[in-house]
Amino acid sequence: MKKNLIEYLVETVKLKGNNIAVIENDNSITFDQLYQNISVVGELLLEKSNVLNKPIAIYLPKSINCVIADLGVMLSGNAYLNLDIKSPSQRIGNILDLVQPELVITTSNLKKGLEGIYPEDKLLLIDEIDFEVETDIHFLLERLEERSIDTDMSCVINTSGSTGTPKSVALNHRSFIDFIEVSDEIFQFSENEVIGSLSPVIFDIFSYELCMLISKGGCIVVLPENMAAFPIKILEEMQRTEVSFIFWVPTIMVNIANMDLLSKIDLTSLRLVWFAGEVFPTKQFNYWKKSLTHTKFANLYGPIEITLDCTYFIVDRDFEDNEPLPIGIPYRNTDVLIITEEDKLAEKGEEGELCVRGSSLALGYYNNPEKTAAAFVQNPLNKHYPEIIYRTGDVVALNDRNEIVFKGRKDTLIKHQGYRIEMGEIEHIVVNSLKIAKNACCVYNRANKEIVLYYENTTDIEPSLFRKELLKNLPKYMIPTVYIRYDEMPRNPNGKIDRAFLNQQANV
Repeated sequence: MKKNLIEYLVETVKLKGNNIAVIENDNSITFDQLYQNISVVGELLLEKSNVLNKPIAIYLPKSINCVIADLGVMLSGNAYLNLDIKSPSQRIGNILDLVQPELVITTSNLKKGLEGIYPEDKLLLIDEIDFEVETDIHFLLERLEERSIDTDMSCVINTSGSTGTPKSVALNHRSFIDFIEVSDEIFQFSENEVIGSLSPVIFDIFSYELCMLISKGGCIVVLPENMAAFPIKILEEMQRTEVSFIFWVPTIMVNIANMDLLSKIDLTSLRLVWFAGEVFPTKQFNYWKKSLTHTKFANLYGPIEITLDCTYFIVDRDFEDNEPLPIGIPYRNTDVLIITEEDKLAEKGEEGELCVRGSSLALGYYNNPEKTAAAFVQNPLNKHYPEIIYRTGDVVALNDRNEIVFKGRKDTLIKHQGYRIEMGEIEHIVVNSLKIAKNACCVYNRANKEIVLYYENTTDIEPSLFRKELLKNLPKYMIPTVYIRYDEMPRNPNGKIDRAFLNQQANV
């Protein structure tokens, strides 16, 4: 039984050392080269700080170097924390203050973005490393064998938080190993998968692509983020590199469908498509399914807190354009509970909150015991011994086929452009940090996929001012599109801002 993800890589290198591991534009790296490079990074990390099971941050763009850094951190027995180099320095600073990583791996050019928020003597500059030096990788592997266990952290992934500081989800090796093994059983991955990698490095999807790289010897094709504005370029690169598997958020897939781009590109090599992170409108999904008749499609569901995904639905029947796709059935060794507001198990067809139990659960939120205790709670259906479940906040129900169907959110958490966003974080920045307005309430227009900001002020505030100030604190994907003023915010009988009313107004 494996207890560390690096054990997969050791086996893969023995079998596929000369194979290409990662392609980035005109550059590539073999598994042998990758193995050498991560051993150099692992040794350098331990020379700078001989720690185990601690977060080490990566401040790099999506690239071959980012893959080397992530795997090098794991080889050192620690957990990688990928940062978004496009995020405002304030947000990066908030994350670093919360997590307190032992070191940060970056480049000589990018280190400017960390000035004033992280000490320079704790930086490792990957572009200045000599990867030709001899290393003792056996020492690193023996250290893992002797000192690590399967519930040690493998990575830390940030997700939006309501107080202006993202929550940092700590995930372990065991959960990833479980997901790898079960997914392979279900989908029967080939020994030569070519992965079209489009998601940012801060997504859990990217972490699974790393798992595919090391466990199956799959080749990651880095699809540069600037290609997202030109979907045809993405498809052309997929055709050129003969991509066989993608795991994407539906947003870009909807754009491709609306532009009828699949009729212009030959994607014969694309054998399997996973999508997750937000609802895929069935009309646009049907376009993909009808265009790629040789391809298997699967709708996956799961928040970061349960390590990638906990349910899946292989789309093996036809759906009307206005009929929602189910999120399916639980993965093996993962139990999905649909719990009512009375903490009872929902009847078939009855709506309830989707809760998860099993080894897929994250360890919790790093350095945030209060948030951890609020989300990872005792199973209300089990009074006999301690058993933790994760309450997702998503409302679901079983259909006539016993498939789980997503109904919506219980609270202010949304999925937008594949990112999970806590509306309270935007509201907190507007009211408490920037003090632009007296009160604020964000809701989501699902039809138009727009974040709508209602604010309380005596006069109108120019949307350009909101955007300019918010961009100093928040990434672009969190910036509202629509701004609506109230002299006084509508309130419900208990005096709170009437979020339900505003949500209804935004979605009329």
